[in-house]
Amino acid sequence: MNAAPLVGYSSSGSEDEAEAVAAGRSKPGSGLHRCGQNPLPSQRFPVPDSVLNMFPSTEEGPEDDSARHGGRIRTFPHERGNWATHIYIPYEANEEFQDLLDVLLPRAQMFAPRLVQMEEFHLSLSQSVVLRHHWILPFVQVLKDRMASFQRFFFTANRVKIYTNQEKTRTFIGLEVSSGHAQFLDMVSEVDRVMKEFDLTTFYQLSSPCCWLKEIVDEFEDSEMLLRVLAEQVRCKSGNKFFSMPLK
Repeated sequence: MNAAPLVGYSSSGSEDEAEAVAAGRSKPGSGLHRCGQNPLPSQRFPVPDSVLNMFPSTEEGPEDDSARHGGRIRTFPHERGNWATHIYIPYEANEEFQDLLDVLLPRAQMFAPRLVQMEEFHLSLSQSVVLRHHWILPFVQVLKDRMASFQRFFFTANRVKIYTNQEKTRTFIGLEVSSGHAQFLDMVSEVDRVMKEFDLTTFYQLSSPCCWLKEIVDEFEDSEMLLRVLAEQVRCKSGNKFFSMPLK
C-alpha cells in the first residue's frame, strides 16, 4: 500500500512553471514576453539610509571605552579571532592585605587622584600577548608541560614599588617580591620559552616610574608592610577563558 503524500499539488502549477521556463528561454532582443506583462526594469533603486544603518560594516571593531575597563587602554587593535592572553600567579586578597590597601590607596591618591584599586590581584609571569583562537589549546598544553615540574612555594613582598608598562599606558603601585624571587625568575624563563615557541613576545623589564610617582614610594618607605603568600597555581587567561595549572 503506497503512502499518501502529505501535501498535494495541482497539475496547473507544473504547466505554469513550464510556460515560464519557455518564456525565459526567449532570445534576447526578441521582445517576446507573456501577454499582459511588462518587462522588468533593469535600473536599481538606491537603498534608503534607514535600512543601511541597520547593518553597520562588519570591518569596524568594537568601540574602545577605557572608562568601562578600569582606565585600561588597548595596546593592540581588535581583530576577530585574536585573543588577549596573559599568564600570572593569582592572589586572593585576605583581610590583612585589604587593611593595607585601605591605608595605602587614599594616601597615594593625594599624589595621583586617578589611581583606582584593582578588582583582582596577581603576580605577572608574562605581558599580554595576542594569540589566535585555534592556537589557544596547543599553547596551554605546552605551558602546562613547562609548569609541571614546579612546586608550590611561599614568597614575601614588603616594599612598595611603582611600575609602568612598556607602552606607557598604565602605572601600577605594587609590592616588590623579596624572598621567593628566584622561583619567579625560573618560572618567567620557562614562560618565555613557550612564548618563543609560538613566536610571541617574551616578558619585559618594567619601566622606571615618573619622578612625581616616587613621592608615593617615599611616603611608604619606612612603613612596615609584609605580605606572605603561598603560590599554588599558575593561571592563563585568554580572552574570556581561564586555564589553571596547579603546582606540585
